[in-house]
Amino acid sequence: MLLKQFGGKITKKNLQRYKKSPNWQKGCFQNLVETFMDFKLKRMPDFIYRQIFEGKIRQPNQPLPIIPFDKKIFLNDALAPGKAKFIWYGHSVLLFRIHQKTILLDPMLGPDSSPITPFNTPRFSENTLDLIDAFPKIDLMLITHDHYDHLDLASIQKLKTKTKKYFVGLGVKRHLVAWGVDADRITEFDWWDENIFNNIKITYTPTRHFSGRGPFSRDKSLWGGWSICTPTEKIWFSGDGGYDDHFKTVGEKLGPFDFGFMECGQYNENWPMTHMFPEESVQAALDAGVQKAMPVHWAGFALAQHSWTEPVERFLAAAGAVDLEVVFPKMGRICYIDTKGDGAWFDKDFAK
Repeated sequence: MLLKQFGGKITKKNLQRYKKSPNWQKGCFQNLVETFMDFKLKRMPDFIYRQIFEGKIRQPNQPLPIIPFDKKIFLNDALAPGKAKFIWYGHSVLLFRIHQKTILLDPMLGPDSSPITPFNTPRFSENTLDLIDAFPKIDLMLITHDHYDHLDLASIQKLKTKTKKYFVGLGVKRHLVAWGVDADRITEFDWWDENIFNNIKITYTPTRHFSGRGPFSRDKSLWGGWSICTPTEKIWFSGDGGYDDHFKTVGEKLGPFDFGFMECGQYNENWPMTHMFPEESVQAALDAGVQKAMPVHWAGFALAQHSWTEPVERFLAAAGAVDLEVVFPKMGRICYIDTKGDGAWFDKDFAK
């Protein structure tokens, strides 16, 4: 099972495909600008101290609840014709209903985001794999990149019997095929590639990040975000990554966006180029022309040393300073893209 977690090996045919990408250079995929992990040795003592003695603040005192899935309401497209709805399940897991189609994004619903390490990273919520049993058929699955907190073997194994199509970053296909998914159902995307799915234009957008599931697969698949546009609504999922000018480019090419799901969490001063601080997440939303934003990539796992609520607290403060509208639902709640962020829906008690 450990070796299976690493996913698929690169074949000669894979490599021929990857080399055609303008983003493949020097034997791996590259960011648009120079990017590296800035982990200085002088910071190591403080990092280790916080890792050992400040662990309690990084996760909630009790499991975070998830509102049970209501299949009847979720699939009832007559309730708000033409309007996209979504459910957030913590971290980056999003279930959409758009144009009578069900779309699932980054369905990491497993209990541990560190399945190959001696020390696990448990999920803040319990029994999340069981959610899959209640889900309807998935018309399309979107996967941003192959990191364990976004692409989960246990989740894929449960979902592959009910998922019709997959859109994934270039290089991710080999993992799914190795796990038993039919290759003909998988479409790989390079940055800016687009595909029309049921009158929904889906585009893979660049981020500043990295990839890899094993010791020899670093940056051997691409990382990115997803733009999901219908004739009436524009939605953007930023994807994991550090701040840079590519957010403005996304906005210029595809925006402005009615709604943006913004990566916000698992940041640290030791890796500032590959994950955004909350204030940068807000600025990225502004750069891309996001009209209403929601912080994601938090409330799932403790993958950094900040408290578990710090990402959203800082995000809300930064958004308030620039009058960016923010929504903040409980996990499992059915929401609409145009839902107002009023007191009934803006759950301040969730951060307590």
